[in-house]
Amino acid sequence: MRKTLTIAALAGSMALTGLALTPAAQAATHPATQSTASAATTVAHWGKFFSSDRKAYTFGKTWKSHGKVYTKWHGVDKIGGKKGWVWFEVYRNGEWHKFNKSWDGKTTGTWSGHGIKKVYTYTCWAGKFDNCGKKYRIY
Repeated sequence: MRKTLTIAALAGSMALTGLALTPAAQAATHPATQSTASAATTVAHWGKFFSSDRKAYTFGKTWKSHGKVYTKWHGVDKIGGKKGWVWFEVYRNGEWHKFNKSWDGKTTGTWSGHGIKKVYTYTCWAGKFDNCGKKYRIY
């Protein structure tokens, strides 16, 4: 009889403890875990993405922080004398947007924006639409 009462009392105290730790109460006991999870950013390193003739390439990284997507890219034109082009296709707020940046030699560029869901990139050399390489998704 004592064992039965002890088991019942123990089970009752465990049930009360479980009820006391509602999600709000659990969050209050572990604030460091939640703040770290919401502030964490994932950085995707990408590239070398070559033009079709392999005379230029781009590489970089893309990440999201506080609702904004950031991209830092580097362009390398191995020959010189003609420009390399990096193209970005961005799906933002339900629409596709396309833009490019050119360089001669080596360069670094950045861009960012809100509402971005997808980003693709590819590299061209000797003209905006010439010797374009394969398209890659980077975000």
